[in-house]
Amino acid sequence: MAEAAGTPPDTDGDDCLREYRHLFSPDILAGRVAFITGGGSGIGFRIAEIFMRHGCRTVIASRNLQRVAEASKKLVAATGQQCLPLCLDVRQPQTIVAAVDEALKEFEQINILVNNAAGNFLCPASSLSFNAFKTVIDIDTIGTFNTSKVLFEKYFRDHGGVIVNITATLSYRGQALQVHAGSAKAAIDAMTRHLAVEWGPNQIRVNSLAPGPIMGTEGYRRLGGKFAKEANLLDTIPLQRAGNKTEIAHSALFLASPLSSYVTGTTLVVDGGSWLTSANNFPALLDFWAAGANQTQ
Repeated sequence: MAEAAGTPPDTDGDDCLREYRHLFSPDILAGRVAFITGGGSGIGFRIAEIFMRHGCRTVIASRNLQRVAEASKKLVAATGQQCLPLCLDVRQPQTIVAAVDEALKEFEQINILVNNAAGNFLCPASSLSFNAFKTVIDIDTIGTFNTSKVLFEKYFRDHGGVIVNITATLSYRGQALQVHAGSAKAAIDAMTRHLAVEWGPNQIRVNSLAPGPIMGTEGYRRLGGKFAKEANLLDTIPLQRAGNKTEIAHSALFLASPLSSYVTGTTLVVDGGSWLTSANNFPALLDFWAAGANQTQ
């Protein structure tokens, strides 16, 4: 497989990029503040870094305060921008209110919300507990609504803003072993359209971003990315490779920036064409799950 031309650099872990070349104007988010849930690791961490490299101050929030505190130190050191780590649980609105109040006390504004907090794992519907299904819905779908509503009430209603919801393509074909996450993300895509319609008059843009298989993320490890690579399954993707976190962060940067000033209520799929062609072989995936895929990948 030929090396993809123009693929931006990335790291496997939750570390800042060793080198970075601006493809967008370096000050495209100057003066803005972004609030990013799940910002301490994976895609959320890289989105925070890329936003900060383009002049944005950030708030990174998750249930694990130690994780976001450590991530914040890395981000500040690499970019020179401010980053405020906060603890919240997107399932508990009162914790979101407290975090948003603290962010507004620190920065006096929040212009961008990235709903990135999520939970996922492989499991056939027949083996999925009632609580496991509910937990994913609570974190992904209800958490996205809770955080969006708090930001709307606290700042966006009167000042406008941008919301970027990180979703997925799982529901497009009914991905095997993913009824919980696929249902949750499909609901978020619908929510994106509803909120874009209702909140557009308040100058609030709402869009979804649906990544494909992305290297260096917990999802890639837990959902069989290593297995797919070793079995040459990535060759079935039109671009014949997995994506990386920087590519997703660049897409989020586009949706959050003035470059997409007339874009709302839509889903940007960033998957190299993966959902169009990748195998959805239920028996094979079931065998993979039975072999302990969640624990070993």
